[in-house]
Amino acid sequence: MAVDDVHNPLLAETTCGSLLLQLQKIWDEVGESDQERDKMLLQLEQECLNVYKRKVDQAAKSKAHLLQALADANREVNALLASLGEKSSINIPDKASGTIKARLAAVAPALEQLWMQKEERIKQFSDVQTQIQKICVEIAGSDKLTQSFKVDESDLSLKKLKEFHDHLQELHKEKSQRLDKVLEFVNKLHDMCGVLGIDFYSTLKDVHPSLIDATGAQSKSISNDTLARLAKSDVSLEEVKKQRLRKHQDLAAQLIALWNLMDTSEEERRLFDHLTCNISSSVDDVTAPGALALYLIEQAEVEVERLDQLKASRMKEIALKKQGDLEEIFARAHIEIDMKAAREKTVAMIESGNVEPSKLLADMDAQIAKAKEEALSRKDILDKVDKWMLACEEESWLEDYNMDENRYNGSRGAHLNLKRAEKARILVSKIPGLVDTLVAKTRTWEEEHGMAFAYDGEPLLTMLDKYVVMRHDREEEKRRMRDQKKFNEQLNAEQEAMFGTKPSPLRPVSSSKKVLGPRVNAALNGGLNRRLSINQSGPRSVKRDNPRPVAPLNYVAISKMDPSPITP
Repeated sequence: MAVDDVHNPLLAETTCGSLLLQLQKIWDEVGESDQERDKMLLQLEQECLNVYKRKVDQAAKSKAHLLQALADANREVNALLASLGEKSSINIPDKASGTIKARLAAVAPALEQLWMQKEERIKQFSDVQTQIQKICVEIAGSDKLTQSFKVDESDLSLKKLKEFHDHLQELHKEKSQRLDKVLEFVNKLHDMCGVLGIDFYSTLKDVHPSLIDATGAQSKSISNDTLARLAKSDVSLEEVKKQRLRKHQDLAAQLIALWNLMDTSEEERRLFDHLTCNISSSVDDVTAPGALALYLIEQAEVEVERLDQLKASRMKEIALKKQGDLEEIFARAHIEIDMKAAREKTVAMIESGNVEPSKLLADMDAQIAKAKEEALSRKDILDKVDKWMLACEEESWLEDYNMDENRYNGSRGAHLNLKRAEKARILVSKIPGLVDTLVAKTRTWEEEHGMAFAYDGEPLLTMLDKYVVMRHDREEEKRRMRDQKKFNEQLNAEQEAMFGTKPSPLRPVSSSKKVLGPRVNAALNGGLNRRLSINQSGPRSVKRDNPRPVAPLNYVAISKMDPSPITP
């Protein structure tokens, strides 16, 4: 009987003793034998024993189940603690204290909290691993996650979670670097496409569609393949930019050459300023949008073709202009050429059509360059020749001045002539040194070039030799006239002593040839040899940069000589 049943007033009269008394009373009334009574009592005892045994077995099984549940809970707690990899802040009850049910009831909340902590940790691991896989997929260049993953629940420690976070941080850093590199390529491609006039979005779409996603719904591809494609596009556009810049510069050079050749107006040239402004630019310097667009090259090619056709029609005019430039260079350098024959030859070549116009102009340009080089080599000597001629001109003027009997009177301008005479005497005194220097330089030039230095067709050294001889003859003439003057003076003195009268002064013997001004002599006689009155050939038409005729060296016999001595 249960303990509670004993204290129940309704069952107080139905105890085992009362029941046994009722049974014995019934047996008495029935008249059961003692043997039967003992047998039934033994059966009742056996049945009671079986009931107790079953209850004990059930209680033992329940205890075993409780112990197993407690052991399972403890194992699970230990497993969770091991998986989480740390000492939990959850209060774990002492395994050795309290009843089994009490201990089981005490461990249940801790176990529940550990499960919640495990689920939270699994979620954290899942989130960080999902991000890692997503970035890895972006770097690999796949559109979707390769496969689903399962969190390894055997190690859910914070240390392991930190490792995943560190890995994720590194991947974020790599992603940021890759994204910066992608944006750098994209910006560079944008600038180059703008300069080249190429569709920027089509270029990016060919690399990867995600690069033109303006809404940002799709993350930009940062894969190795995308970076390689961007680098390839960058190199390709850079090469296109170099080729177009070279083409632009070639066309600009052709245009400038043609413009200069045909004296094109500034208004027409300004139409192609966008092309000529980059003629000396480097690839990195050209950044203006559309500066190297393909249609600009086509426009320039059309203009070059048009100018080429125009040049062919004006070939004779251009060639004769270049021939004139060549003749002018030779004239300034005092190099004698047959101008008429050269012009006739140029015209004949053009009219025959046997020579390519561009080749003819190139040959003439080469001749002009060579003529300029030769003129440059002659410049130093020619400058000294001009100084020599100027000195000779002043010498001629000084002789005219010295023969003027009225040079010291008070006429208007006499003081100016006097100052000029002083300067002229200084300049004339330098002529011998100037001639010596000129001879030395001329000989050096001839040794270097292996040819004679000709001045308007005559060797300069020959002209200088003739001048020295002529100067010597003139000095001798002066000396003879001085001696004649002394003789006349002595004769006059003797006549005065003999006859006592002073005869009228004798007039100096005049020369039959009147001394002309230096410019007149130069105009009449032509070249330097004409100025020296050595070669009397006719004048030649020579184009010079200085219209002033050079000083003559035509020293003639002087008919009117001033009695005062001539200052050299």
